[in-house]
Amino acid sequence: MPFTLQPDEGYGLDIESTEYLKDHFQSPDRWILNFGPQHPATHTTLRLVLELDGERIARATPHIGYLHSGFEKLGEHHDYNQYVCTISRMDYASPICNDVAWHSAVETLFDVDLTPRCKVIRTIMAELGRIQNHLLCVGAAGLDLGAFTGFLYGFNEREFIYDILDYVSGQRFHPDWTRVGGAWRDLPDDEVFIRMVKEFINVRMAKAIGDIETLLNRNRIFVDRLEGVGSISAADAIAWGASGPIARASGVRRDMRKDDPYLCFANNWDGEGAEAVKFNVPVATTGDCLSRYLVRLEELKQSVAIIRQLIDRIPKGPIDSSANNKARLPDKGDVYGSIEGTIQQFELMMHNRGWDTPVGEAYGGIEGPNGELGYLIVADGGRCPWRVRVRPPIFYNFQLFPKLIEGHQLADAVAVLGSLNIIAAELDR
Repeated sequence: MPFTLQPDEGYGLDIESTEYLKDHFQSPDRWILNFGPQHPATHTTLRLVLELDGERIARATPHIGYLHSGFEKLGEHHDYNQYVCTISRMDYASPICNDVAWHSAVETLFDVDLTPRCKVIRTIMAELGRIQNHLLCVGAAGLDLGAFTGFLYGFNEREFIYDILDYVSGQRFHPDWTRVGGAWRDLPDDEVFIRMVKEFINVRMAKAIGDIETLLNRNRIFVDRLEGVGSISAADAIAWGASGPIARASGVRRDMRKDDPYLCFANNWDGEGAEAVKFNVPVATTGDCLSRYLVRLEELKQSVAIIRQLIDRIPKGPIDSSANNKARLPDKGDVYGSIEGTIQQFELMMHNRGWDTPVGEAYGGIEGPNGELGYLIVADGGRCPWRVRVRPPIFYNFQLFPKLIEGHQLADAVAVLGSLNIIAAELDR
């Protein structure tokens, strides 16, 4: 028996009636299908309500809210160092990129310039995060279409990135490594770090990329499932707010590393005239799922090239900036060995007057793996931000799904969703 709301409740709608379907779905002959959140391709965190005309999707309505964590509200209760432990849980496929983006915004607010050593190490870590994210997306593109081996080629190498993050930060999955003006600790040993990174980019990544290309790039089934599916033009990508690989696959020539350079992507990053690192930005034109896959695959190679330019150029000296010593935690040696360090640690961690915070607004962002990842901070002079807002690229990219999938077959929904690389924690902020 159809479920009917009683008229005395003020509604009286029979949601399974022919009239309701005509009003809301245009044709009573169309099927309404819930795709997720239980479907494996939606990872229990996404729901798509699909209106099917036979095997073709006439309309799609994305639903979010299955992983809501209140990340932005928590920013009002954590200070400028503590909050890094929260935002690394958003795009959890590459949490180190979240760390770098957050403290880029904070350092804009505090007008803190980083040391050359910090800039180089942060750039390397951010590019490792990009590789980490793209390996998952490229591998999952094969997995969602039945090529499980391709997923293993990408996913296995991510474990070695976790080893590097663990060595640098002491944590594998959520490094929470950056701090205002620097990091919670310097590299334990430069030589060990350099050796681990070189082994990864020169041996492991070269093999992984070669294996993925050999398996997928000329695989007739894989190419046919992606080519011409989920296309979007450059003008529409801009109008819908897309960024990153999604926009570049449609011909949008924008990359914040080039257009709004930061860290080692800017000239004179060491204060002694050093040129920005050189790399190419891959841009496609067709804007379909295959283009998005190929753009990410090329970006893996470019990230390796960026790291290769910097890994032997890590400067000596401090990793923490001393330009604003009230905004950064003191070294542990100073905490335990001097009264000044002990007082500074106490005031920053346990006392409200430790932060010499300006009153105002600041926005800072980076070119994240999925597009422009930025943070807007409104500060009122207290130890915690008054408001924090996130510019999450995945949220903007996910809104494209109804446009991309319309007119395609039901089986194409998995291909389009995988090409967008949706991480639900960036949707439900």
